[in-house]
Amino acid sequence: MHLFYTPDLKENTYRLSEEESKHCVRVLRLSEGDQLVLIDGKGLLCEATITLAHPKGCELKILSRTPEYGKRDFNLTIAVAPTKNIDRYEWFLEKATEIGIDTIIPIISRYSERKEIKPERLEKVTIAAIKQSIKAYLPQIKPIQSFKSLIASPFDGLKFIAHCAEGSKTLLQEAATKGANTLILIGPEGDFSTEEIEAALAAGFIPISLGEARLRTETAALVACHTINLINQ
Repeated sequence: MHLFYTPDLKENTYRLSEEESKHCVRVLRLSEGDQLVLIDGKGLLCEATITLAHPKGCELKILSRTPEYGKRDFNLTIAVAPTKNIDRYEWFLEKATEIGIDTIIPIISRYSERKEIKPERLEKVTIAAIKQSIKAYLPQIKPIQSFKSLIASPFDGLKFIAHCAEGSKTLLQEAATKGANTLILIGPEGDFSTEEIEAALAAGFIPISLGEARLRTETAALVACHTINLINQ
């Protein structure tokens, strides 16, 4: 079944944008009577049928609505420093969205090598990923912010920081709790500084390990995402 992202879906009829209409009619070669799936990124999934297959304005009729499709009883937020090679960050976004994530917060810390991102480009990656994995919720990508600002922000749930420095740490799969809202901090390739780690611990973050291997930033973030999802299955 072909799936389309339609964030402004409200009525019982819908007209695809010219870009999506062209893709629907010219690329997928769908015609009147064919059925497809629409998602609005806020939890609504609809089945629809094509009533007018026009490449500049494909018109649809909604057949059924399923609100809160795939809604979970927990929220996963990962705050992760953008990588020097933005393609690696986009890879993480794509895979984490497919696996299951609610919020991504790009953070700037002492050893960050990249301090700017293009939110529009990152959103395109997550939109493509929810279409691929048939998810009705689009992960929220927060504005980039400093490490200091992030740890000072309130969060209702478990707060973890993954780092490679010496010290007592618990494996994430042992520290996390099923059904709990969870925030995980993942640093840049140079890791968090000693001062940042101490500040996070003072702010209530629990130090965790993702295993014995030293992982790249985007790999560590994905391992954290996958671990929390496994715990909640």
